[in-house]
Amino acid sequence: MSVFESIIQGLSEAVDFQQGKMKARRVKLSIKPIHTFSNDDIKQIRKKTGLSQVMFAGSMGVSPKTVEAWENGRNKPDGASRRLLEVVRDDPGFLTRFQATAN
Repeated sequence: MSVFESIIQGLSEAVDFQQGKMKARRVKLSIKPIHTFSNDDIKQIRKKTGLSQVMFAGSMGVSPKTVEAWENGRNKPDGASRRLLEVVRDDPGFLTRFQATAN
């Protein structure tokens, strides 16, 4: 099927749905709440990765001062950082799989 034919088919299905001639598929998703990490939790997660604060910060997309503040309890991660910390907590090798090698 060409791209054009695929677009025409999709538009035809959209019109049929709008006119009540067909039912749409529905998928129900639930998003789990984001975990809140203590400074000790963050330090343990970083240590399990085997990365220094500087390398961990670079991998997380934050500054080394930010990681230092998290680990000392002066600051708390928010939003995407907390979700990424969950991923790294569950898979400590996650960050290191994306490290570029310097030659």
